Amino acid sequence: MVERTSAERHVHPRTVRFADVDSQGHVNNVRFLDYLEDARFAMLSIDPVREGGEPFKGMVVTRHEVDYRRPLGFRAEPVRVETWVTELRTVRFTLEYEILDEAGVYVTAKSVIAAYDVERAAPRRLSENELLYLKRYQA
Repeated sequence: MVERTSAERHVHPRTVRFADVDSQGHVNNVRFLDYLEDARFAMLSIDPVREGGEPFKGMVVTRHEVDYRRPLGFRAEPVRVETWVTELRTVRFTLEYEILDEAGVYVTAKSVIAAYDVERAAPRRLSENELLYLKRYQA
């Protein structure tokens, strides 16, 4: 059974590619970071633009935490990467993820993301629009 929070979750379908699978026949642990990155990019860059807004810019990952729950093998149908916000501060936020399908959860993970001013090479505050967007997914 998949535990749900009251937050809206961002859902990103992710195809399991042949290149993701290692010699043991399952998705290699490091490849799951690609799945998280694809989902995060869709959530913070692609979807805001689709909705008529601006993509998040200058975001850096300061921490990843990944728990592998069960092996995921090569398959034709995509898995879902569900993402939501669990902590929201003025300069950083925490995303939690589940990589799952109807059969169960393969991976749970967390990423701490910091807003960053590339030109100044320094942290920055999240904009009001960024905060509003993230609150939609806050648990």
